[in-house]
Amino acid sequence: MLLALLIAAQLPHVAVERRLAADLALRVGDTVVVAATAESAGMRAVVGAVFEPAPDPASVLKREYRLRLHLPDLAALLGAPDRVDRFGITLEPGASADSVARRLNAVAFGFRAFPSRAIAAESSQTFLVVSRFHRAIAVISIVASAVFLLCIMLLKVEERRADAAVMRFVGVRRRTIFGALVLEAALVALTGSVIGTVIAFGAGALTNAYYQRLFQTSLLFSFITPGIVLFSVALSLLLGLGAGALAAARLVRTRPMVLWGRG
Repeated sequence: MLLALLIAAQLPHVAVERRLAADLALRVGDTVVVAATAESAGMRAVVGAVFEPAPDPASVLKREYRLRLHLPDLAALLGAPDRVDRFGITLEPGASADSVARRLNAVAFGFRAFPSRAIAAESSQTFLVVSRFHRAIAVISIVASAVFLLCIMLLKVEERRADAAVMRFVGVRRRTIFGALVLEAALVALTGSVIGTVIAFGAGALTNAYYQRLFQTSLLFSFITPGIVLFSVALSLLLGLGAGALAAARLVRTRPMVLWGRG
């Protein structure tokens, strides 16, 4: 037992990602063999920690496992001492990343410095394409829903022809009838937006639960912000008021006898 502890103390330590530790049933203190390729002999190491990587949309779909080694151990494993592919620099609060990158590139030899914002923008091109695609679908859905809402209001107003004729016969002003129909359209639109918001929250929760379990991550795949809710409700009310106003204007311009079916 003492000999095993002495041997483990001399071995390099590695940090294992939580997913990898769970899939291979690894615990802190276990001994593993780490190799650069499947053909190489590799080296023995001790699991010194289990870590949870920060959620990253650019890498979560790759479903790759991660190991963290001390830099000398990694260089020895790869057979490339004093050589790195990339490294990060943390700046003091208030420092300009663009200015630091320019100064480093002015004296650079064998490397190129980029602000993290530029790297994130370059690696997010796929997500920008998906975002534009979703935006196009949203525009089409809004146009289709506006047409559908207008058709519903026209049909609903047509059902109220007799009621509108009676109100006109008893002296109710056109403005009052118009306002009542527009208010009814607003209530319909508001009710629909509330139901749609509830459905959206439910669908988002199901989406997150499924994909977080599938990819074993805490990344949010679907989230609804207050701004999205307010924009959706405002747009629904605007479309509802517009459809109701068009349908009501068509009704109040018709003569009462025509509405009653005698004209």
